[in-house]
Amino acid sequence: MIRWMIAALALIAALPATARDLRVMSFNVRYPNPDDGPNRWEARAPILIDTIRVADPDLIGTQELYQRQGDTIVRALPHWRWFGRDRRGKHADEHMGIFYRSDRLRLVRHGDFWLSDTPDRVGSSSWGIDLPRMVNWGEFVRADGRRFVFFDTHFPHRDVDAGARTRAADVLLARMRTIAGRLPVVVAGDLNAQPDSAAYRAFAATLTDAWQTASNRSGPVLTFHDFTGTPDRRIDYVFVRGLRPVSARVATDHRGPRYPSDHFPVVVDLR
Repeated sequence: MIRWMIAALALIAALPATARDLRVMSFNVRYPNPDDGPNRWEARAPILIDTIRVADPDLIGTQELYQRQGDTIVRALPHWRWFGRDRRGKHADEHMGIFYRSDRLRLVRHGDFWLSDTPDRVGSSSWGIDLPRMVNWGEFVRADGRRFVFFDTHFPHRDVDAGARTRAADVLLARMRTIAGRLPVVVAGDLNAQPDSAAYRAFAATLTDAWQTASNRSGPVLTFHDFTGTPDRRIDYVFVRGLRPVSARVATDHRGPRYPSDHFPVVVDLR
């Protein structure tokens, strides 16, 4: 029996990458704010990199990412690449940076658009929001030839932006249908909206909330914790179409009182 179990485990370990579920992560990494004191980026970076390494995703949609953060991450993690413009169309501000394992996925095409009445106008904003908000996307192909499209976003954050978040959801979903066509879709993001919101309902009417439908779940359902480790709201999500959520985890990795971000990342296995 022992020999049989060892042989079975060896066979599983030897399965090619094509047999893997697709593992994705949504991670608001918190921008490098010098006023964060003990939670400043330089102190958090090694913990964040280890969190990614341990989770071992194929793909990450980040929010609040600055270029130097993205470059630090890929320098530390072999096989990783990232892409995306910042919310003003350059590289000096926050990015919806998409990270992917180049040994597991091939980037076929990519683009971006803005969450506004003029989505193709770089840096545009509407509906009274205080900062431009955008979507970064990429079409990927796996080693087995299967394709899917990944969208990454960060919605307006203020209480007064509830209507704008709903409008942003409408823009994203309309563009998703045009860009992805019939391909499977993954949407990762910090929606700044809880499940009882109109923005969430707009997504849930078209897409599947991976956390809600995964057969295996672990970690807290809430994701924003403000560097305390005690989350008080659920605003970070992975939604899918044409893929089946197998497991979902909210990762609470930390070193003592230090956390990789003020958000817990969401890690989902998709089949």
